[in-house]
Amino acid sequence: MRIIGGANVMLMLKTHNGVIMNVLTKGKLALGIIVVFFSSPIFALPCSDCANGFERGPVPRMDQLEASRGPYSVNTINVSRLARGFGGGTIHYSTESGGQQGIIAVVPGYVSFESSIQWWGSRLASWGFTVITIDTNTIYDQPDNRANQLSAAIDYVIDKNNDRSSPIYGLVDPNRVGVIGWSMGGGGALKLATDRKIDAVIPQAPWYVGLSRFSSITSPTMIIACQADAVAPVGIHASRFYNQIPETTPKAFFEIALGSHFCANTGYPNEDILGRNGVAWMKRFIDKDKRYNQFLCGQNFDRSYRVSEYRDNCDYN
Repeated sequence: MRIIGGANVMLMLKTHNGVIMNVLTKGKLALGIIVVFFSSPIFALPCSDCANGFERGPVPRMDQLEASRGPYSVNTINVSRLARGFGGGTIHYSTESGGQQGIIAVVPGYVSFESSIQWWGSRLASWGFTVITIDTNTIYDQPDNRANQLSAAIDYVIDKNNDRSSPIYGLVDPNRVGVIGWSMGGGGALKLATDRKIDAVIPQAPWYVGLSRFSSITSPTMIIACQADAVAPVGIHASRFYNQIPETTPKAFFEIALGSHFCANTGYPNEDILGRNGVAWMKRFIDKDKRYNQFLCGQNFDRSYRVSEYRDNCDYN
C-alpha cells in the first residue's frame, strides 16, 4: 500500500495466484475500502501474532472444531481414475484462507472406496488445507502399495499447483504435507512416513504386517484406534505401532470407546471428536500453529464415554 499525495491512496492487492489489483481512492473512502477488503474471509490474513506466517484463520474454539465445517467454503475437483499412480479421487480446496496451503492426501482401506474416508476432505479443506481423497488402483492393494499411491496423489496435487490452467494453480505449499489412511491405508500412511518427508500423519484403525518397523518415524503421528476392532485388533496393530514410534517424535493415541474397525469412517457418529483432534493435529504440525496445542495436550477424557484411551507425549514445542 502506498500513499500518493495528501488524500489519495493507491492499494496494491495481491491475490493467491499472484494477480495484482490497483485501487485508487480518496480520503475516508480509502479507509473504508481497506476495512471492508481485509474483513472479507476471501482475503483472510494470518493471525497477528504468528511467528512463521503459516498460521491463519480465527482463534480456534472447541465448538468450531467439532462442527462439520470450518471457517472457509470448499470447492472440489474430480480426479480421473487414469491419474498416474493411484485410482483417481477428489481434490477439496478453499481459496479463502490466504497464503499457500498445506497438502493432505487420504487413502481408504482394503476392499474399500474413497467414500469411506471422503468426510475428511471437506472437513480439512474448510480449515485451509488442500486435500485429495483417493481411490486405490485396486481395492485389494496392500499397505506398501497404498503408501506409494498416497505419494503419487501428493505429487499429483503438486503438479496441478504448477499448472497455470488448474483451479489450484499457486495455491499449495509443496513443502508442507500430511497423510491420513484407514486400515491398510493407515498402514500405508505409516509406511510412507518412513520413506518420505511428511509433516503430519493420522493412521485410523491401522493394519500393517509388512517388513517395515516404525521406530524410524520422525513425522508427528496421531493414531486413531477403535477399541472393539476385530479386523485390526488394537494390541496387535494401533497400540503396538504407537509404542514403536520414538518418544522424540510428537505422537498421540486416540481410542474410540467400543468402536468397530469402521469407527472413524464417513457417516459414523464420531466425526465431531475425530474432526476436532484431526484438524488440530494438522493445524499444529502442517501450519505450525501452536494455538491448537490446547486441543491436543492436557485433555482429560476420564469421564468421557466416547473415548476409552488417550495417550500423548506433550508438550509439542
